[in-house]
Amino acid sequence: MVDALVKDELLKQMEQLPPAMQRRVLDYARAMADSRPRGTPGKDLLKFAGIMTPVEADEFLRGIEEDCERVNPNDW
Repeated sequence: MVDALVKDELLKQMEQLPPAMQRRVLDYARAMADSRPRGTPGKDLLKFAGIMTPVEADEFLRGIEEDCERVNPNDW
């Protein structure tokens, strides 16, 4: 969804630029669009809600705490 005020202001500013700079703005906008985080919307993940038992969830969390939250200063 495009904010109409932002779009209008952007177009006004673009009209004042020479074609080469307009191209740079377009390239920049495309680069920004390509760098957006991608992922799965939360609503698509709801089907997984509640599939773990409390015991499985505790094991999962324990594994994360034991293996993912340690810092080894010699690794870098």
